[in-house]
Amino acid sequence: MSEYRYTARDFAGMQIQGMLTGANEMEVLDWLREHDYTPVSIELVAQKVKRTWISHQKPVRSEDLASLCWQLHTMLEGGVPITEALDTISEDVDQSRLSKVLQSVSESMKTGESFHESLARYPQIFNGLFCSMIRSGEVGGTLTTVLQRASRFYDQRDALQRKVKKALAYPMFVICFILVVVIAMMIFVVPRFEAIFESFGNKLPAFTRSFMAFYHLMADHLLTMIIGAAAVVVGLILFGKTRTGLRCYSWIGLKTPFIGNLYRFAFLAMYGQTVSTLLTSGVSILEAHDIVESMTRNNFIQKAIRHTREQISEGIGVATSMANTALFPRLLTRMVQVGEDSGSLPGVLDRTSVYYEKKVDMTVSTIITLLEPTLIILVGGIVLTILLALYLPVFSMSGFQGG
Repeated sequence: MSEYRYTARDFAGMQIQGMLTGANEMEVLDWLREHDYTPVSIELVAQKVKRTWISHQKPVRSEDLASLCWQLHTMLEGGVPITEALDTISEDVDQSRLSKVLQSVSESMKTGESFHESLARYPQIFNGLFCSMIRSGEVGGTLTTVLQRASRFYDQRDALQRKVKKALAYPMFVICFILVVVIAMMIFVVPRFEAIFESFGNKLPAFTRSFMAFYHLMADHLLTMIIGAAAVVVGLILFGKTRTGLRCYSWIGLKTPFIGNLYRFAFLAMYGQTVSTLLTSGVSILEAHDIVESMTRNNFIQKAIRHTREQISEGIGVATSMANTALFPRLLTRMVQVGEDSGSLPGVLDRTSVYYEKKVDMTVSTIITLLEPTLIILVGGIVLTILLALYLPVFSMSGFQGG
């Protein structure tokens, strides 16, 4: 038996909340209807369960979850019992961690535990989104269909994450390359020229003297600078774990040119995919927003999603609730309104997610297009500055200046 938190409305339209114990959601629904209550949402209360070391590991990749869902869907469609399917898949999984988890889930189900309850033992691997979809599929008798939708969802999410990483990986690679070039020149090239400059006395050009003074400043205080940089990084990380720091980083993430738009479009695409998939799988709109809120760490986005959910729970329409926040653009709220009026909200959200995925593609292309010449100029400028400072005295002594 499990505990469920329910929200419902009585015959007068007043909202009530409470807790019920039942074997599944259908039993709770039957109880509410027998007492003339109109169900709004039903949520499984997380149970304190014994967790193994596996639960504390990092989540598996989206592509692994997509593969798992696809294999389960195929085998269940073919009439294979779910425990046998899990045992078979666990033998072929490349990741030993996921293999052990699937074996453990299979053993739990053989003792009478439901599929979603067994998955809930490993929240760091199977998050609330996955468990909610599986639970709705079990309750509604549509587990194979839900697994097929989940496989498609995780494939799309994996593609979206790769696009965002592509936009961020390029500048990071070039910056690291610049650092390697500069460090190599400072270690192997500059000292050789410094030995040559000693014979010049005080006849070095002002630009070269300034460069060498900067070089000695860096070399003499290198350890201090490394420790200082490490302290700054650690301080920024710790600051980000505070409420003020999280709010500050959230604001910076959304306001940074290009990166802010990329982050926002990626979230809107993820929002459309997630809510559409959950609604189609039978999860309530309120629980869907709870899950979406837990999928981002951006403080401002979380507050907007939470505000939207609260207004929906008060009986306000989804589109109106979304429009009352600054997060959702007008185009999305208008599309959601059309979906509400026509009863096709999941389909509309799925199409809008495709639109915002295209916006992500265009933003990534714009970022890379702008960064390529900028970073090339930056690399060239740094190398030119070093070479000019080193060779200017040579040119001067060779008679290239003033004839």
